[in-house]
Amino acid sequence: MKRKIFISINSPDKVKKRLIQTTEKWQDLPVKWTKEVNLHVTLLFLGHIDQETLPEICQKVRDVAEKEDIFDIEFDKIELFPSPEEPRMVALTGPASVELLNLHEKVEKELGIFTTSKKSFRPHITLGRGRKYKWETLEDKPSINEKYSLIITAESVDVMASDFGDGSSEYTVIESCPLR
Repeated sequence: MKRKIFISINSPDKVKKRLIQTTEKWQDLPVKWTKEVNLHVTLLFLGHIDQETLPEICQKVRDVAEKEDIFDIEFDKIELFPSPEEPRMVALTGPASVELLNLHEKVEKELGIFTTSKKSFRPHITLGRGRKYKWETLEDKPSINEKYSLIITAESVDVMASDFGDGSSEYTVIESCPLR
């Protein structure tokens, strides 16, 4: 059996609750809002992975995490992402993070999927995904570009699965790998 697997840094519950409260003012937009329990920073998307491969992936992510220090991730605004002209989502975003970039590349290398260095890694938390057709039919396109200062401490790297339930995705932590 295959599952959609990704590597992430989860947000603390208090932060998730605060973010959901912040999005309430935009609930009338044609956006499928992310459930509170699913809010996270994606470090790396692996795709559909065989269940038998998961223990090896978890071990490799654990090996990287054990050598990496806890660090902070800064966020500074909520905006249409990746751009206001072609928005696919509403996201909490932050400036490029050297720590996230290094962690991303180390996990890729350990998993044997590293291809080339990226110039930067800009963190984001997807708050909601735009419903493309409904968004395109809006006469006046909304603008979301709001300052929102937040710092999350990355204490662990999580191997997660995206499973489909009652018409929506449910994210499950397969293994949480603490940073040192």
